[in-house]
Amino acid sequence: MKILHTESSNGWGGQEIRILKEAEGMRKRGHSPFFAVTKGGGLVSQARKRDFLVYELNFGKKSILRAIIELIRIIRIHQIDLINTHSSLDSWIGGIVGKMTHTKILRTRHLSTEIKGGLNSFLLYGYLADSIVTTSSCAMDQVLKKAKISKDKICSIATGVDVEEMTVELDQVNRFRECLGIKKTDFLVGTACFVRSWKGVEDMMRAAQILKGVEDLKWVVIGGGYVDRYKGLVDQFGIKDRFFFTGHLEIPYPAIASLDIFLLLSTAHEGISQSSLQAAYLERPLITTNIGGLPEVCLENNTGILVDPHSPEQVANAIIKLKGNSKLRLQMGMMARQLVEERFTLAHTLDQMEMVYKNLKNSSQYNFQ
Repeated sequence: MKILHTESSNGWGGQEIRILKEAEGMRKRGHSPFFAVTKGGGLVSQARKRDFLVYELNFGKKSILRAIIELIRIIRIHQIDLINTHSSLDSWIGGIVGKMTHTKILRTRHLSTEIKGGLNSFLLYGYLADSIVTTSSCAMDQVLKKAKISKDKICSIATGVDVEEMTVELDQVNRFRECLGIKKTDFLVGTACFVRSWKGVEDMMRAAQILKGVEDLKWVVIGGGYVDRYKGLVDQFGIKDRFFFTGHLEIPYPAIASLDIFLLLSTAHEGISQSSLQAAYLERPLITTNIGGLPEVCLENNTGILVDPHSPEQVANAIIKLKGNSKLRLQMGMMARQLVEERFTLAHTLDQMEMVYKNLKNSSQYNFQ
């Protein structure tokens, strides 16, 4: 099957990583993925590095006609079976092209943010999409509510973790902690993410401020992004000697495995987070907000503790509860690993996505209800 992925976002984060991982997995299963992505986007170099054919398009509103013509050309040259769109603008353009060329359209929605109702959702998720995949159950519920589509047309498929690449040795964990100056007796709490305004980093820092009297408690933010806007706050909050930033790590697993507790305090936009799944597989107890798909991994009093967004006091209380109970941490970590193995591996994602692709290809051209 020949699958064309379109992406108008220029970033490099969980959404783009999922697209690329899925494409690699499908190629191993005998399918042929192609890419049509925004010029200079984060997927361009990463996909080419893995020997995918990548077309760079201008998805800007002033270049819509040119993008439509180019997509039609790509579809005809490669005899594309279906298009998988991933962001708003390329979904509009890809949907129009799908209708013009009689090519099936799968709309993958990665975020859990609210969508516009009315005509906008009717067109984007109804008329211009033959099938829809969301990456979390809450996102699926939002689309069903706003777009008024049939339940048969949509499903939720989480972004599973590639467990084969997540082997971590104890000496790697020890080296990471030593690089930060973390003692073996210190208790390390951290998050892993591409740092953005909605990832809850400031709330994490405020929790660190509340607990700065706990001498052996240390904190770390693993990942790049807009880190500099937060580094200046460590002095303001009086936590300079205990709060660290690693910057981007190409292989973050030893860092995540070094944590005693994993936090993800997102305030919006979150689907089922890759980093929370990675932490769960590495048997880290979780503390996350109840935003988006996070509660699907952080199961209350099972794999972790849920807190409200913008609630550093709740975060501080949850940390103290887990810090003082090693048995509970161990139990939650084991349950977290089991949850990932049963539901959230990359193999699960590929099996489900392949079924969607096959069903979509074999269905009648216009299945909008």
